[in-house]
Amino acid sequence: MKNKYLSLLFLLTPFLIFAQELTIDEKIESKFKPFADAVSSVVFYPISIVGIDVPIVIIILLLGALFFTLYFKFANITLLGVAIKAAKGKYDDVDHHSVDVVAGDPTPGGDVFESVQAEGVIGEVTHFQALTAALSATVGLGNIAGVAVAIAIGGPGATIWMILAGFLGMSTKLVEATLGVKYREVGEEGKIYGGPMYYLRKGLKEKNLTVLGKILAGMYAVFVIGGSFGGGNMFQSNQAAAQFKLLFGLESGFIFGIIMAVLVGIVIIGGIKRIGQVTEKIVPIMGILFVGASLVILVMNFTIIPNAFIQIWKGAFTQTSVVGGVIGVMIVGFQRAAFSNEAGVGSASIAHAAVKTRFPASEGIVASIGPFVDTVIICTMTALVIVVTNLKSNLFEYSNLDKGGNVIMNSTGKHLGGVDLTSVAFDSAIPNFSILLTIAVILFAFSTMLSWSYYGIQGWKYLFGKSKFVDITYKTLFLFFVVVGASSSLGSVIEFSDAMIFAMVFPNIIGLLLLAPKVKVELSKYLKAIGRKDI
Repeated sequence: MKNKYLSLLFLLTPFLIFAQELTIDEKIESKFKPFADAVSSVVFYPISIVGIDVPIVIIILLLGALFFTLYFKFANITLLGVAIKAAKGKYDDVDHHSVDVVAGDPTPGGDVFESVQAEGVIGEVTHFQALTAALSATVGLGNIAGVAVAIAIGGPGATIWMILAGFLGMSTKLVEATLGVKYREVGEEGKIYGGPMYYLRKGLKEKNLTVLGKILAGMYAVFVIGGSFGGGNMFQSNQAAAQFKLLFGLESGFIFGIIMAVLVGIVIIGGIKRIGQVTEKIVPIMGILFVGASLVILVMNFTIIPNAFIQIWKGAFTQTSVVGGVIGVMIVGFQRAAFSNEAGVGSASIAHAAVKTRFPASEGIVASIGPFVDTVIICTMTALVIVVTNLKSNLFEYSNLDKGGNVIMNSTGKHLGGVDLTSVAFDSAIPNFSILLTIAVILFAFSTMLSWSYYGIQGWKYLFGKSKFVDITYKTLFLFFVVVGASSSLGSVIEFSDAMIFAMVFPNIIGLLLLAPKVKVELSKYLKAIGRKDI
């Protein structure tokens, strides 16, 4: 183990010096911006609906989620209880023991002594660890920064549309995770390889669409690598460093980036098992920390809450709020790497594929909890706090933004956006909350980077093979970008990486729609096994 840490430090040494040159990044910005703008303009190409420009990718996400919700007869809601019980391990006995043939079992048969439990359950992590690993990528700066901007743009009513998006996203996540487990591959030493790359290639091959499957899988692998280096890495370390510098009055985030890279490296060297062990502890802590602070503020201002709900409900059906709900939440939240729920992007299915289970649908059902926790609960809490504190202190006027999309504060005239806006809102109710927020931001960023490193390396290995050299090459690059993100201001790189993340939607949704019938079959098998009525 010591040798691994020494190797990590040795690998970091040569490029840490180089990273210092990137602290002032105008040259990279100017050269990369035209390319980033071109990619972003393609991915986020808009069409006009009732005079409103809406990117096609957002429409695809929403229509896909609506289709899956109807196709699976609102399983996102009716099976929520099953999902919670499965995540807690109530159905593990059913999930791990069976006389049925199991995918990947070298000696399938009817003898119970040849069942999965006897030979070793396929998978690397528990249901709860897989869920927290996936949640650690989605529960992040979007909950703190993206929601604040969305509410500022669209008004209080945007909250309703955000909740709706969360419920619909639960259905998409169910489909993704089920397919991720169904078509996963088991490599050397029991390591699991899964996600859209595999279910696109193998699943579409079963439907005699071999060429299409290979093309879509390859595209997805490229996009997930780009997304992992940018939105899943540099954006996170940059925002964490920004909050850290703001709190302590520092000018450079370089040293912060080195420390963050070392901590991330220690965890990701251990693979998904280590990531799962860490995220199952961090995610509940940071969730309780943030939601707890939100509840304190709401309790302190309980007399204002009815007024806030009236604003939210009335505003949900006004022209301004509809724009804010759809564009503010979906575009601002998603495009700015503010992973509101990631449903439809497909990335979370990579983490869910590593679960210990023999029923693919068991993890699909558990995965549906993700958007509920991330969007319906945590994002809604953030929105409520902002609406309540704004009602009390009149911090800003909705839709009163500068050209850069920052909110103009009423009392000071300062232009704030993202994390800063949320910090001011919370600080107005709890003095010095920015200290707590800094801890939350760093934890959010850290956990997000852990999961996205796993997503990215799966795409990397899909393209370049599964050797140790390939593994260490990706991890070295990933740690390099942690430092670069913390010590740089790469606006165009972030724009590019967001585009890459949402580019993942196109090949993924095509596969999900084509493979939805197979998910329904798997869902029926699992519900029958646990004694539940079929959907």
